[in-house]
Amino acid sequence: MAKEATNFFSIEIKEIRDAGREWVHRKLEGPSDTVCRVEGNQVIMLCSNNYLGLSNHPEMKKAAIAAIKSHGVGSGSVRAIAGNMDLHEKWEKRLAEFKEQEAGFITSAGFAANQGVIQQLAPSGEDVILSDRLNHGSIIDGVRTTKAQRAVYEHCDVASLEEELNKLSKNDPRRILVITDGVFSMDGDHAPLDEIYKVVEPHSNAIIYVDDAHGDGVLGRNFSGKGLVDHYNLQGKVHIEMGTFSKAFGTMGGSIVGSKELVTWCRNKTRSYLLSASHPPATAAASIKALDIIEREEPDLVKRLWNNINYFKKRIIDMGYNHEITAASTTAIIPIIFGDPIKAKEASDLLYSDYGIFALPIVFPMVPKNLDRIRVQMNAALTTDQLDTGLRAFEELGNKLKIF
Repeated sequence: MAKEATNFFSIEIKEIRDAGREWVHRKLEGPSDTVCRVEGNQVIMLCSNNYLGLSNHPEMKKAAIAAIKSHGVGSGSVRAIAGNMDLHEKWEKRLAEFKEQEAGFITSAGFAANQGVIQQLAPSGEDVILSDRLNHGSIIDGVRTTKAQRAVYEHCDVASLEEELNKLSKNDPRRILVITDGVFSMDGDHAPLDEIYKVVEPHSNAIIYVDDAHGDGVLGRNFSGKGLVDHYNLQGKVHIEMGTFSKAFGTMGGSIVGSKELVTWCRNKTRSYLLSASHPPATAAASIKALDIIEREEPDLVKRLWNNINYFKKRIIDMGYNHEITAASTTAIIPIIFGDPIKAKEASDLLYSDYGIFALPIVFPMVPKNLDRIRVQMNAALTTDQLDTGLRAFEELGNKLKIF
């Protein structure tokens, strides 16, 4: 095989590295927790999706071990053939109960849910997909696999959504799929779902699809952790609610909740589900236990998370990281803007080496140019002392790097 055919690997890697955009994977040597061992160093974790601190919860580990003893370490098949275990069905039933929806559907990952379900919801050139400009990459990839016509509306701009919706409706499409992130993973703001519903509801051929991966366990009425749909009391009105267990719930797996008809349809139409092996029994059992823990400890567990969010965000803004994006965050994601990929990477390296803080840079193309950042993510289990350690580090770095 001619080596010249793959020369572009090294060329493009150098371009990425020179621009300060290379993902350098640090090695986690143990569980994801508030204090972790990373490549031999004890560090405070400030960039994990583990919002409720459940990924190392003793009850969840106990449930996983029991499931291994009773059901083994793997399912042996896709669920449609021979891999449908009682634990999987119990997991889906428990999720639907938690979300106050009729039925639940579990996929291998959130990405698989978006890629597999979106392509079937709008498979025809007679369909239209209308997407928020800042939607997650997994939504974008799901949309790309369809033959549907595509349009975007400005970020969280309901007037823009209504304008596009009315414009598209004039051509009498077979189906209009309106897709939004619930919580936007880079900026931490959330969709105005109540207003979106009011604009979309009059259109009889329009479907609302919400990706609430970062809203699960964080948002919800009275600190319920049931997500954005619950936050706006829209169960039964938002057609499709997608989520994931890999963040606040501490395990892994994508999810769809909604009507019984939706879930039955998904089981028969979603190739990323039909052609993927089902989750190991340990994951299913631990996920069920996560939902039990949240409901049992609610609202205290979610309230602790929000106490940490409010404490950290106020102080980070007061010290000078007062970019409008930071101020606009309404969730556990607190973007700290450095505006330059090299500076963001330098700040992350110094946090790790000099302060014992693990917080990674997020740079273009994952965020727009000149909005390169460190994305801090709160955890209910972080102590005030740990938060103060992180805040002192960011303050010293801000002065050192002339951020303010």
